[in-house]
Amino acid sequence: MAQHVLVTGGAGYIGSHACKALARAGYVPVTYDSLVTGWRDAVKFGPLEEGDLSDRAWLDAVFARWQPVAVMHFAALSLVGESMKNPGLYWRHNVLSSLTLIEAACAAGCLDFVFSSTCATYGDQDGVVLDETTTQAPINAYGGSKQAIEMILRDFEASHGLRSVIFRYFNVAGADPEGEVGEFHRPETHLVPLMLDAIDGKRPALTVYGSDYPTKDGTCIRDYVHVSDLVDAHVLGLQWLQAGKGSEVFCLGSGTGFSVREVIAQSKAVTNRAVPIVEGARRPGDAAVLVSGSTKAIRDLGWAPKRSDLTTMIADAWRWHQSGHYER
Repeated sequence: MAQHVLVTGGAGYIGSHACKALARAGYVPVTYDSLVTGWRDAVKFGPLEEGDLSDRAWLDAVFARWQPVAVMHFAALSLVGESMKNPGLYWRHNVLSSLTLIEAACAAGCLDFVFSSTCATYGDQDGVVLDETTTQAPINAYGGSKQAIEMILRDFEASHGLRSVIFRYFNVAGADPEGEVGEFHRPETHLVPLMLDAIDGKRPALTVYGSDYPTKDGTCIRDYVHVSDLVDAHVLGLQWLQAGKGSEVFCLGSGTGFSVREVIAQSKAVTNRAVPIVEGARRPGDAAVLVSGSTKAIRDLGWAPKRSDLTTMIADAWRWHQSGHYER
């Protein structure tokens, strides 16, 4: 009998790709999503439970109904700029909702937990390849809220035996190569889809936020990882826990940083179209350089990223972008 996995945020960008990866691996993903930022059309690989993570009674009912063997927790607010302006929203929504979920999981005896964390917990540590041993020093409420959830997971391991695999990952890009799901946010804030919108005339131009960073061309440098590779790691993390191995933290990225201008240049090469840009001011809370060291995931989990080169990520995103996705 197939095992159920509760996937919070399973109607979102990364969560929907995770559901596909879980289904392919023989699990039944049960999406738990409020559909505030997720998309009903993205739920294609298992049942949908529509609800808010703050609703403990509904969570308890969902755990009882499906008896999942594990939780994969993606649901979160994730806009750095918004978190700088309204930190209370992020502490309330991300941290308190996650606490409610963790308590419900423990009460149901569902003690394997895969958590979507972020490199934003490291803050601004330029010139450093960030790995699992790097000191966490978040500079915005988004990163702070994710670090707090990591701490909660450790506390519940001590008190309830909850086992967790925490993934701190970098900039996720690309789309399902088979075109079943992809990236679409409202509002859109991610570089690659914003850039493709500008190429396609769906917005006047791409705004480059800051050209005076201490980098090779003055723009931010980020490490990009393909969403399909990312969710493959999450399935490996789940299997790690099911094999009885202990709680762990893994960084996920390509290990290579690209500036905003380099991503723009590669997009022009892939699409054969120019990217209209306008120069903007720096955004509060943005670090200059964030690059991952992912050797631990490759060595210990057996993770083998296959599509995380910049050309493939942009090409997959462009194919999805042209398909019409969830716009209607």
